[in-house]
Amino acid sequence: MLTFNSKNQLRQFLAEDIGKGDITSNLLTKKKIVAKIISRENAIVAGTKYAKEIFKIKGCHTRILKKDGSKIKPNQAIMIITGNAGNILTCERTALNLLTRMSGIATQTNSLVKKIPKNTKLYATRKTVPGLRYFDKEAVEIGGGKKHRLTLDEMVMIKDNHIAIEGSLMSLIKKTKKKYKKFEVEVENTQDAILAATEGATIIMLDNFTPAQIKKTINILKNSKLRDKVLLEASGGINSKNISKYGKTGVDIISVGSITNSVKGIDVSLEI
Repeated sequence: MLTFNSKNQLRQFLAEDIGKGDITSNLLTKKKIVAKIISRENAIVAGTKYAKEIFKIKGCHTRILKKDGSKIKPNQAIMIITGNAGNILTCERTALNLLTRMSGIATQTNSLVKKIPKNTKLYATRKTVPGLRYFDKEAVEIGGGKKHRLTLDEMVMIKDNHIAIEGSLMSLIKKTKKKYKKFEVEVENTQDAILAATEGATIIMLDNFTPAQIKKTINILKNSKLRDKVLLEASGGINSKNISKYGKTGVDIISVGSITNSVKGIDVSLEI
């Protein structure tokens, strides 16, 4: 189900592309046509309901053939659009751009999820294009990942720059605990990980730790009887080549920024 905000964003996306009017499509003879959106490669489809809504804005009817999360092969039809020829072409690029990006994110996410144990969750980060975060993060979920924080107000997350300004990790944790029950702490060494766990952090992000460093930290937390009290997140420099090694360390979460900030779009096209 589309939210009020997502509908407004889709209208803005379309308005941005149209400008004062689609002067080329306005030259066409007014006629009703049928068009298909076709996949050009293997992928996980995502964003169909938003593409449908974009065409709906211009009075076009859309029938989705491949629902979000479905596997698609080259030359398979994803959806069929019926409506005024000019209106379909006016919506074409906006709909395809979103479908291309979201399917790319879902496909990349799905590929990484398959490389890690089922009890380890793949999370997106806030490394998204402004204005597209809602759609990017939904695409991650469609691909089998998790959203993490969508906005800054969802949970306290103490990072290196917060600590640098405050001057003390302990000081920030004490301030946090006075107002919030759940919080995450980003650490760069085992000592700070132990401190955060001892002080009741909900999640500890092990930033730029190697798999060997993570295993060492986990063993220390186990010996201190702290491991079961906290979720551990691996982050920093993790990609398709090394994610399996991180998955074998025993962390609960792996966060990967590239699935939203370095998107390889899926090739799809609209054919009359």
